[in-house]
Amino acid sequence: MQYYFKKNWKKIALACSIGLLCEGLYVVIQLVMMREFDAAISLDLRGFLLWTAVNLGLYTLYLALAALEGVLEARAIRDMNNQVRRDLYLSLLDKPHADYHSRDTGEYISWLTTNVKQMEHLAWAPFFSCVQQAGLVVFCILALVSLHWLMLAAGLVSAAVMLVVPKLFQKRMERLGESCAAAEAEGVSKLKDLLAGFDVLRSFGRTDRFLRQGGEASAGIEAPNCRRSSAQNCISCFTGFFSVSLQFLQQVVTVLLAFQGKILLGAMASASNLTAGIVNGLRTIASHRMSLASAKPYFQNITVHSGQASVKAGSGTAPIETSITIENLDFRYGEKPVLRDLSLQFKKGGKYALTGPSGCGKSTLLKLLLGWLPGYGGAIRFDGRDARDFTPEQLQSQMSYIEQNVFLFNSTIRDNITLGEAFTDEQMEKALQDSALAGDLASMPDGLDTVVGEEGGNLS
Repeated sequence: MQYYFKKNWKKIALACSIGLLCEGLYVVIQLVMMREFDAAISLDLRGFLLWTAVNLGLYTLYLALAALEGVLEARAIRDMNNQVRRDLYLSLLDKPHADYHSRDTGEYISWLTTNVKQMEHLAWAPFFSCVQQAGLVVFCILALVSLHWLMLAAGLVSAAVMLVVPKLFQKRMERLGESCAAAEAEGVSKLKDLLAGFDVLRSFGRTDRFLRQGGEASAGIEAPNCRRSSAQNCISCFTGFFSVSLQFLQQVVTVLLAFQGKILLGAMASASNLTAGIVNGLRTIASHRMSLASAKPYFQNITVHSGQASVKAGSGTAPIETSITIENLDFRYGEKPVLRDLSLQFKKGGKYALTGPSGCGKSTLLKLLLGWLPGYGGAIRFDGRDARDFTPEQLQSQMSYIEQNVFLFNSTIRDNITLGEAFTDEQMEKALQDSALAGDLASMPDGLDTVVGEEGGNLS
C-alpha cells in the first residue's frame, strides 16, 4: 500500500494540499460566522451584512476548491488502480507454470477486479479523507485556542480519546479483511465456472442447479462482507458514544466562558461547529484507520512492482546445434508416477512424434522440456548442457509450444494469428496459404478483421 502512495506522492500531495485548503477555509468560515452572529446579537445591521457577504465569498471559493480536489483525487486513484493491475500482471507472469495453474482463473479475475475496487474503497479513498480530516482537526484546534485555552484543553482530551479507542479493534478488522478477500476470490471462481456451463445446464433442464449454485456463490461472497460491515458499524457506534460525550463537554465549556464574558456571545454558535469538526474528524479518522487495516490483505497478491523488478528475461541462450537428450527421466504428479526411467534423443533437423494413450505423459514431457515442471529425476540436456542451468524463459525463447486445447481471444482473426505483432502482407498471405485458412476467409464477413467472439463462438 505504501509503495503506491510513495510512487504517486506528487499527485497525492497536490490533491491533499487543495483538500487542506478547503478544510482551512471551512474553519475561517466558522470564525467569520461568529462575527456575523455577534453583529446580529448587537443589532449591527451594517456589520451583519458585511460579514455575510464575506462568508458568501469564502463559501463560493470553498466549493470551487472542493470540486478541484475531487477531480485531482479521482485522477490519482485512477492511476494507482492502473498501477496495481499492472503489478498484478507482472506478479502473474513471474509465477512458475505449476504455481500459476494451481489456482482457478476466476480467482485471478477477482484479484484484478474485486480486489482493486476494494483497495479503492478501503485504502485510497479513506487515505485522502484521513488527510483532510486531520487538517480539519488541526485547524479547528487552532481556532479554538485563539478563542480560549480551556477550549483547546477540551479539544485535546477529545483527540486523545478518539485516537486510542480505534486501536482496540485494529487486529479484528485485519482478520475480517482477510476472510473477505478469500471469500470474494472463491466466489468469483465459482461464478466463472457456473457461467461457463450455462448452456449445458439450460439445455439439460438443470436451471435449478444454476440458481442454487449461483445463490450459494453469492452467499459465500456476501457473508464475510456482512460480518465486516456489521463489526465496523458496531465499532463506529461505540466510538460515537465517546464522540457525543466529548462534544457535550466542549459545549458546556463554551457556554460557561461566554457567560463569563471571556469570549464573544457569537462564539457559542461557531464553537459547537468547531468542536464538532474536531470530534467528528477524529471519529472519521478512526473509522478510516479500520478500513486501511482491513485493506492490507488485498495487497498480498502483489509480488512484483514495475520499476523495482521485472519478469525474468528470456534471452541469453544460443540456438540448439546438435540435439536434445533425455537420460533416465522420472516424473510424478504428487504420488502418481507419469514418466519412469525414460531415455530419448531428438537430433537437430529430425521430425519426431510422441504417441501413446491419454495420460501416458506426452504433454508432461513437452512441459518438462520447456522448464515448466521442476522436480524431475534424471537429466534433460540441450547440446550436452543440463536444462537446470536455464530459466524457463530462456528455454521458451528457443521453442514454440502449441496447446492441444485451442484458445481464441475475443478479438479479430488477424489478432489471433499475429498476437499483436506486426507482419507484412506477404508474410500474412504465406501463413494463410500454408495453414489452409485462406479458403475459409472467403466466407468470413470481414475477412481477417472478423471478430471471433468469446471462445470462437462466431466461427463455425
